[in-house]
Amino acid sequence: MSQLIDNPVGAQVLEADGIRIGFGERQVLNDIYLRVQTGQLVGLLGRNGSGKSVLLQTIFGARAVADASVRVNGRRVVPAFRHPGLLNYLPQEPLLPPSLSLVQAADMLGVDLVKATAGFPELRPQLGRRLGELSGGSGRLVQALLLLHQPTAFSLFDEPFSGVMPVHVEALAEEMQHVKHRKGLLITDHRYAEVLPICDVVYLLHQGRLLRLDGDVREQLRDYGYLAT
Repeated sequence: MSQLIDNPVGAQVLEADGIRIGFGERQVLNDIYLRVQTGQLVGLLGRNGSGKSVLLQTIFGARAVADASVRVNGRRVVPAFRHPGLLNYLPQEPLLPPSLSLVQAADMLGVDLVKATAGFPELRPQLGRRLGELSGGSGRLVQALLLLHQPTAFSLFDEPFSGVMPVHVEALAEEMQHVKHRKGLLITDHRYAEVLPICDVVYLLHQGRLLRLDGDVREQLRDYGYLAT
């Protein structure tokens, strides 16, 4: 796997396809193809229940799907989470135990806590606390920053801005823009107004299909009924 992560030539390319998932008679995901490369911030939009979280879980490897293919530079990596240094994933629910101190969490992930939070001076007085002692929004922000700065080729974020203060949402978006120069980011969030301006590529999950939107993204989102006219 080190050849994939440490490849000095060109960008790392993460691809996922052949993903078909249904619950009962409802087909949630149908023949999905998605591509993310280092240096890109890719946005994944869709209505609640459209399958965004399921797709991220499948790419990460937390959900086994028959015939699903996840590849990096053309080589199969299933389940992806078992390949050190490849990718990490922030689910909607808290990722790290509340009993863990911020210092312990950073050490466990191989992250310099001070550097990871340098753009958020409001967090400095809280760096000695445990995750469970933080407010919900601060806890979400810290976990997003730790995964953002963990030395992986890719990071997957499911609703990273959820519960985060508006001023911190803006700063976190800026941090993502900075970090994307050394890794690939895939994010899904219902706060499209914050997501769209920072994305290099936008996908929309619509009726089980994953559509890559080009050109006037907002107009296409209105056409699909995702945004009000």
